Amino acid sequence: MRIGMILDAPFPPDPRVENEAVSLVNSGHEVFLFCLKYNDEKEFEIINGIQIKRFLSNKLEYKLSALAYTIPVYSMLMKAKIDTFIQQNKIEALHIHDIRIAEAVLKSNKKHNLPVVLDLHDNMPEVMKLYPHLQKFPGKYIISPKKWKKKEEEFIRKADTVISVSPEFLESLKVRIPTCEKKLVLVPNTIRKSFFEDYTLDSKIIEKYKNDFVLLYLGDTHLRRGLQTAISAIKILKNTIPNIKLVVVGKNTTDIILMKQVRELKLESFVDFEGWQDVSLFQSYIMASAICISPLHRNLQHDVAYANKIFQYMSLGKPLLVSDAIAQKRLVKKANSGFVHTQKDVEDFSNKVLKLYNDKNLRETLGKNGATFIKNEFCWEQTSKKLIDLYDNLAN
Repeated sequence: MRIGMILDAPFPPDPRVENEAVSLVNSGHEVFLFCLKYNDEKEFEIINGIQIKRFLSNKLEYKLSALAYTIPVYSMLMKAKIDTFIQQNKIEALHIHDIRIAEAVLKSNKKHNLPVVLDLHDNMPEVMKLYPHLQKFPGKYIISPKKWKKKEEEFIRKADTVISVSPEFLESLKVRIPTCEKKLVLVPNTIRKSFFEDYTLDSKIIEKYKNDFVLLYLGDTHLRRGLQTAISAIKILKNTIPNIKLVVVGKNTTDIILMKQVRELKLESFVDFEGWQDVSLFQSYIMASAICISPLHRNLQHDVAYANKIFQYMSLGKPLLVSDAIAQKRLVKKANSGFVHTQKDVEDFSNKVLKLYNDKNLRETLGKNGATFIKNEFCWEQTSKKLIDLYDNLAN
């Protein structure tokens, strides 16, 4: 089947898009990826069997994308490009990555009448409420998450199939739109076996932290990710664990607040901000750690989404300490791979760290449980089977 994936962003990188496309290619389908380019990237190239078709965009279009459901200009501009993409590549099915470009695709499809798969990477209307530029003028008054939520429901109704990343998100959709239940398919953001089977350790990172009891955080460091809780806990924990080290691998514009907190608490020697590092180094940071953390604040997005980092942590046999955001709490308890703390609760976070610190055998057992769970149940090679079945059925 000639599948047209639609992504309104540059590619690469996008792990979910690549994982899905490669799996479908390996299953015998042809995947054509519509994506955008802002510089001199090639208009066409093949990456891991994916036929990449890049369409020129610009800063104005990018800014208009935030207003996609305030004024229709962005959808009109994208529709023209999508029309060309569908016709040139003789597309037989459309796979829309998230809702920002969904209206443009659905308008274009009126004359093609192709089956449509809507892939919801995130609970986008809820994520938008957390964007800093929507908290102030002018974004607060011209971009409405409520409108995006209504549009999301409209697109779900129009799509033939809707896939998303967690059972919790799909359950919430069943409640919101009961008629959509039969079209929902779960395809979680899991990791490929190659992440934990085929990697090289960086000896410098291992050596750097060999004498430390490392709490590791990987990924986006926005304040809603909960690192202020972890930093405050370090102030308490350093009195019992003198070699404790919080290692943060990632970045966000709010890092200045985290760094200020570290300075004010005089924790500079106990917290390392490593910035964003190449993904090839993630295994080294994980292997250098004792406990891996995901102290997310609870909200409607975090309660229904998995952070990819928890799969990376578990796959390499490290015990987890995660907040009680529903999706990650359920997963960690199901796998018995770590402890759960109450969100934003510094004392609870600290107590759970101490329990793990004082029991090496427990850390090893929880770590092994997580690694077994990922290998046997929750790696991409297992969780992508529903996606492949979906397209095999469409092709037939």
